[in-house]
Amino acid sequence: MYLWSFLTYGFLGYLLEKVYALVTRSRHTVRKGYLLLPVCPVYGLAMLAVLALPPDMTDTFWHLALYGGLTATAVEYAVHFCCDRLLGVMFWDYSSTKMDLNRRVCLPFALIWGPLAAMTARYIHPLLRPWLTAVPPWLTLAVWLLLTADSFFTVRLLLQYHDIDLLGWKNLLRRRSAA
Repeated sequence: MYLWSFLTYGFLGYLLEKVYALVTRSRHTVRKGYLLLPVCPVYGLAMLAVLALPPDMTDTFWHLALYGGLTATAVEYAVHFCCDRLLGVMFWDYSSTKMDLNRRVCLPFALIWGPLAAMTARYIHPLLRPWLTAVPPWLTLAVWLLLTADSFFTVRLLLQYHDIDLLGWKNLLRRRSAA
């Protein structure tokens, strides 16, 4: 169920990023973490961490919002740090936002992650859980292999070019034809 939760919330995060990029007219319209899969790993990892919180931190909606927001923000910081240090890329940069911490996290978004994480964990995840646990093992294995291959090629591409915009097929093909 962890793989499917990661992919589901990573995909929902991808959709959220697409809407955000459209609304803000961002120059980065891709905003994902893989070459093939429409998934933002930071959302998947953050929700896995939120769902793993102990019951005493999630007993009320507001506890879940507080600790879920802190957890999601910590995951966001860690993912940004790792991508920056290991891959030489930054998927986001909060330096133009007030109250940022090393361009990796900022207070306005941290305040949003709390209620969003609480609503997702409290209301959406219980609806999705039966579907996520019912996926047949053969399909889980096939998707695991696809994710592994996609991760390999994504990391290779990012290490070579340090350009997150290449994670979109159009930009990647455009770069290939220009080379």
